[in-house]
Amino acid sequence: MKRRRQVMVLLVTLIPFLGGCLGYRLGTTLPPGIRSIYIPTFVNRTGEPGLENATTQAAIREFQQDGTLRIASEESADAYLDVQLQVFRLEALAYDADYGRTAEEYRLVIIAQVDFYRSESGERLSRQLVRGETTFEPVGDLSLSKLDALPDAAEDLAHEIVKTVVEYW
Repeated sequence: MKRRRQVMVLLVTLIPFLGGCLGYRLGTTLPPGIRSIYIPTFVNRTGEPGLENATTQAAIREFQQDGTLRIASEESADAYLDVQLQVFRLEALAYDADYGRTAEEYRLVIIAQVDFYRSESGERLSRQLVRGETTFEPVGDLSLSKLDALPDAAEDLAHEIVKTVVEYW
């Protein structure tokens, strides 16, 4: 019983410290001199209308939330992104047991090529293919359900873009 009490006291003492360490980074993982970023509207090569707007805005919000890089104008930024949206597709995941050809669940996938450049020299610092996705169950019209799912896929893509840029180093 005494040993169990000691373990409980130790856990109660350590838990607040462990929670404070989650997500903590010591300094930046970026190259020296990179403190701000310019994010122009993404280039949409998918043919899906409006995709560039949803994904660009999601990326700006995600960089702001992360806080490692400050969003800046093209003229004042230390670095910039060139994002080419290359793939937008729906993948059927599950089918109705009674109607074998009717999908009950879909995965919406967005794939982008992300180039990260130093503004001053134009030097490419990294190039990565990044994937964002979400799953959804269509309710009524598939086109409307796809539009409802788009913000979640854009947010996932934005999270992966920020992770690629900030944690690459």
